[in-house]
Amino acid sequence: MMDKPHHAAGRLSGILIPLRRFWRDRSGIGGVEFAIIAPILIALYISCFELTLGISVAKRATKAAGSVADLVTQQPSVNKAYLATMVDVSKAIFVPYNTDASNISLRVTGVTIDANANPTVAWSWDKTGARPYGVGTPVSGVPADMKVANSFLIRTELSVPHELLLLLPGGVLSSQTKSITISRSYFFRQRVGDKIDCSDC
Repeated sequence: MMDKPHHAAGRLSGILIPLRRFWRDRSGIGGVEFAIIAPILIALYISCFELTLGISVAKRATKAAGSVADLVTQQPSVNKAYLATMVDVSKAIFVPYNTDASNISLRVTGVTIDANANPTVAWSWDKTGARPYGVGTPVSGVPADMKVANSFLIRTELSVPHELLLLLPGGVLSSQTKSITISRSYFFRQRVGDKIDCSDC
């Protein structure tokens, strides 16, 4: 009768010993930790890569809008043919991103500021050759320090789509989410004379 408790204790000990060995076994723990951390590290890497590309495209958009405004303001007058060459200028700045000119949306507007410092449209042009704004339409967004009475400004508006390279399964992100539009607007003062005319805008 006295042997039964010892027999039960031996059985219990036989079960606990493998459990203890399993609990103390550390082989393979590095693989488990890697499996947990790897997706986070990959997501961080992709996010940094996306951010770098986005900043680069945004900087090129700013440079393109500023360069177009700078070139136009150096002319005493312009026409549609000259303004159309500004699309090629923008395209060259975006290399190697969005090198297709059809991806770039560009508008150039001549802005007259009257004696009361009210800015209005003198003429406007977009890359299709159309007139996006009516003559005399009020212009918003002019910096306060550029609202000088009886002066003239050139405004460029440039936008370009940027495709995100998120490596997610199909259906997780919509096409609208995978593409964002980066837009920039620039104002420059004319360099020659009192204003810049567009002969056929």
